[in-house]
Amino acid sequence: MWPAYLLNLAANTERLRNSKAQFIGLSIPFERINAINGKMLSEKEIENVYDAKANRHHARSSLVASEIGCYLSHVEAWKKIAQGEFKGGFIFEDDFRASDNLGIVMELLSEDLSGWDMVKLFSLNANPKIITRRPLGANHVIAMPYRVPTCLIGYGLRKSAAQRLLDCSIPFFRPVDEDQKFFWETGLRVALVLPPPITIGNQQTVTGTIGEERRAAKPTQLTERMIRGIRNLLYQIRYTTLLHWHRAIRWR
Repeated sequence: MWPAYLLNLAANTERLRNSKAQFIGLSIPFERINAINGKMLSEKEIENVYDAKANRHHARSSLVASEIGCYLSHVEAWKKIAQGEFKGGFIFEDDFRASDNLGIVMELLSEDLSGWDMVKLFSLNANPKIITRRPLGANHVIAMPYRVPTCLIGYGLRKSAAQRLLDCSIPFFRPVDEDQKFFWETGLRVALVLPPPITIGNQQTVTGTIGEERRAAKPTQLTERMIRGIRNLLYQIRYTTLLHWHRAIRWR
């Protein structure tokens, strides 16, 4: 089976204990990756990886520090897979909740030979629109979703795909989970396991969550709120148009 990597901030010891207990209970070996706290990065370090100009033109809102740290943490996991001896790997954020068959799904995916480059183990949409599907063992299917799910709480990645993401990831201007929705930019085939073998677990954290930091950074002035609303609308229109265009090209 491909190796599993867990992204975990050093201060979030309770999340580490929860994740470790789940992996041990399912006999899944894992390696912890010391996640990057974006709040501890200097302005220069942020400038080196974050394209603020592209963000203003092409993203729905400015990235908060935690989102920048989250992106860089996933980059560290991609390096592990790209430089490792296995043909792929699995990456988990430390707030996942595993089903009893997670290990079986990971074994099946490690032996699955074709049809995808990245495979997500969770989707916020319980009934996504599917283009194609095929069996994955006796109890799951591996499906190609029309719209790539946003969440990156757990996913598998082939070695070649990890290298591809490394080659085009920095500088970045969108959150890491939103970047994967734009599959035509990376050329990766992003699949989804159904039913998902993981769900979202306990969100408690010592360091605070991205959602909390986003809410704290939410503009209060009417003009700022209007500008943010316009940016979000333009983002949604652009994304939806490009999605339909690229799906039409691929499947006609």
